[in-house]
Amino acid sequence: MTTCAQRKVIAFLVLTFALCIPFYSLIISAGTVNAAGGLYAAGLTWCPGVACLLTRLIFQRNLRGVGGAWGKTRYQISGYIIPLAACIAVYGIAWVAGIGGLSVEALRSGHDLFGIVTTASPLSTIILTATLVLLESAIFTTGEELGWRGLLVPELATLTGYPWAALITGLVWALFHYPLILYSDYTSGAPLWYVTVVFTVGIVAGSFVVSWLRLRSGSLWTAVIMHASHNAFTGLFNQLTISRRWTEFFTTEYGLGLAIAYSAVAYWCWKRRTSVPRLVARDDMRSAVRQTA
Repeated sequence: MTTCAQRKVIAFLVLTFALCIPFYSLIISAGTVNAAGGLYAAGLTWCPGVACLLTRLIFQRNLRGVGGAWGKTRYQISGYIIPLAACIAVYGIAWVAGIGGLSVEALRSGHDLFGIVTTASPLSTIILTATLVLLESAIFTTGEELGWRGLLVPELATLTGYPWAALITGLVWALFHYPLILYSDYTSGAPLWYVTVVFTVGIVAGSFVVSWLRLRSGSLWTAVIMHASHNAFTGLFNQLTISRRWTEFFTTEYGLGLAIAYSAVAYWCWKRRTSVPRLVARDDMRSAVRQTA
């Protein structure tokens, strides 16, 4: 007999990928994730979120369980800092080792990054740009994270505990991106097989980190911030990097550098898996009450 949590997970996955089909079709037909000014991609990112809301309403008649409370700010700060630290380490190694070059011109003319024009100093402009892009990215990462960390992770955690919930969600999260990687320009200059394998390793590792933050804090916003921070800082550091022969094998979110960096943090989280509170499904709680009454 399936539990309520299992039914929620199945319904959520079916709804998510059903909602994704038209957006995948539009993006693949156009050949780029930037088609229609990025509108199709924006719609795609909200498919998990809409599926989460529908699933919660269908099974619960409310939206409890998504983790809407802010929680302790230190977890939000961690979500912001981890991608930044990873990018500094990975791109710093790339620049020093000559895998890629630091674009001094881009650094000096920071007002041109992402098309944002200011009269501030280059460093101030880069900080401002990263902040603005992070806030913009959060609009879209909220859609994804409502699904992955607002429903899938907590429901799986009631069934399997944190490690399996993180692993399964990471694989689903990777699968969500595969049509874009395989059939559009959501990739890098590295061979497609390499991009797919390394991206999968990186996103599963990232799932262990962001799921740990989500379950440890009880807040969805840790996941939204970490996801948005990753998008903002990888985009920023990509623009500051001069591409050479091996650059795209090591940098970008399809490169080995970030996959290794996130794997190291994922191992730290896994070692502290017992610090994650064990969630109990609401239907199981009601059953326990009935049995002890």
